[in-house]
Amino acid sequence: MQDELRLTPFIDVHTHLFMPSLGKLGLWGIDELITYHYLEAELFRASNITPEVYFNLSKTERADTIWKALFVENPPISEATRGVIAVLDAFGLPMDLKQVRDFFASQRVESHITAVLKLAGISDVVMTNDPLDPAESPLWEREPARDPRFHPVLRLDRILNEWSEHWSVLSAQGYAVDPGVSGRTIGEVRRFLGDWYARMRPIYMAVSLPDTFECPEDSARARLVTEAVLPACREFGLPLSLMIGVRRQVNPRLKLAGDGVGKANLRALEYLCSNYPENRFLVSVLSRENQHELCVYARKFSNLMPFGCWWFLNNASIVEEITRERLEMLGTTFIPQHSDARVLEQVIYKWHNTRRTLAPILANSYRLLTEDGRAVTRAEIRRDVHKLFRSNFENFAGLNARRTD
Repeated sequence: MQDELRLTPFIDVHTHLFMPSLGKLGLWGIDELITYHYLEAELFRASNITPEVYFNLSKTERADTIWKALFVENPPISEATRGVIAVLDAFGLPMDLKQVRDFFASQRVESHITAVLKLAGISDVVMTNDPLDPAESPLWEREPARDPRFHPVLRLDRILNEWSEHWSVLSAQGYAVDPGVSGRTIGEVRRFLGDWYARMRPIYMAVSLPDTFECPEDSARARLVTEAVLPACREFGLPLSLMIGVRRQVNPRLKLAGDGVGKANLRALEYLCSNYPENRFLVSVLSRENQHELCVYARKFSNLMPFGCWWFLNNASIVEEITRERLEMLGTTFIPQHSDARVLEQVIYKWHNTRRTLAPILANSYRLLTEDGRAVTRAEIRRDVHKLFRSNFENFAGLNARRTD
């Protein structure tokens, strides 16, 4: 089992990584790893430093502070801190911050990306690309060089969740929209999505939604989803990825580390899958309490593809529970994991953890099947691993056809 998981190159279906031509948007290196917001949240529990003092430090000073508190004064046994240790081990580096910094400073980003993806055992990386991000959108307008390993995704959070703050950005770009989503707004948002589809050639559209998401609903977000986004997805043959359950800034002092989790009403998902059968939905839910309900809906709607154990769920104990539940209810018709990596080297430890966690889960499933009277061949196991970590996504997102195009 371990050999098949190790030898199969995975597709990372959701990350916050960027292809090299998008420049400084892509985060990598030891200081970025150490100051990842998971570790920042741990720092404020393990240290007396306040967020106000911490966020006034330079990036290097922040990394030094976290290193001292979480790696020197305490054993790095949490999932996030242990991940940094796994990255250092993968590159044969010591627990010496100066030597580690010297190593990363000597790397060229293009060759370093290749080395990292090889160590992680992944062939393809799916990005998150926001057309309303003022730092990112100008880069796309200059037609950046494509890297075939990196696949764009059209992210819609600002449009769908923050329409009142961002409609004016579309208006300033020549789209006839208004804050009340009236008049020509729906058609103009469709035109905006079409323009960015032509520019990016994304493999799906995506939005992260709060636990309060409802549909149908008399709101700008619900109207934009059903009247603009879903028709655009059908027109371009794209799935819509819904990541449901975020509670933003429950502690604003922590900035990016200050988001929380809430149990969502998945009746909204039922409505979308039932009323828009020609649309495909990639879905991940953040609350542990929503996982069983998601599996049940996946059994009822073939246009729904559950994926990953997202954010606060990406701990081995919870991944094991969720993956076993999905295997028991869905067989191999889901996508077990994605990295959600924000820093390049995170894919090394995140996919190492996935392989280590899933090997005994899958092995136990085949053992039970054998005990119940059906032998399993190595070729069948290889086929199943390929489905779970490659072809389920390739088929659902039409990735092979897009590679051909």
